[in-house]
Amino acid sequence: MPEKEMLKMSIEEFSRLQDYMIEFDKDSTAYKKMKRRYIELKVILTASGINLSELDFIKE
Repeated sequence: MPEKEMLKMSIEEFSRLQDYMIEFDKDSTAYKKMKRRYIELKVILTASGINLSELDFIKE
């Protein structure tokens, strides 16, 4: 998979995941699992040079 396509998919997943996260209680098991993926995506995107200041509205 080309790098640009991978980054596009990761950005879309990051955005979609945050939409789901705001619907769940922070103490729920589902939220904790989503947060783990959120952190993984945040690391991938940051390491790829993506500025998350506009994309990251959860900010955890």
